[in-house]
Amino acid sequence: MITYILATCVPGNEKEVIQMIKEIPNVVEVNGIMGKYDIFVKIQAGEVMKVDLTISKVRSVPHVTSTVSIPAIYGQGGTIDSEK
Repeated sequence: MITYILATCVPGNEKEVIQMIKEIPNVVEVNGIMGKYDIFVKIQAGEVMKVDLTISKVRSVPHVTSTVSIPAIYGQGGTIDSEK
């Protein structure tokens, strides 16, 4: 299961937040981005409970002010379908 997270954080703390998120299990990618959101996170886990736990850990990182979670949908012909 793949889920993307868009996070905002307190301005000036992006590098610190990214470093902390990198250490969370099941995080496979994290990058700073520009625009409405500050950080892009990709998580991948085999079980829904692990995804939920990872999202909770990202949300609890100091200086993270909000998140939006976007679960990927399998079976619509996207690139995640070809990963099987």
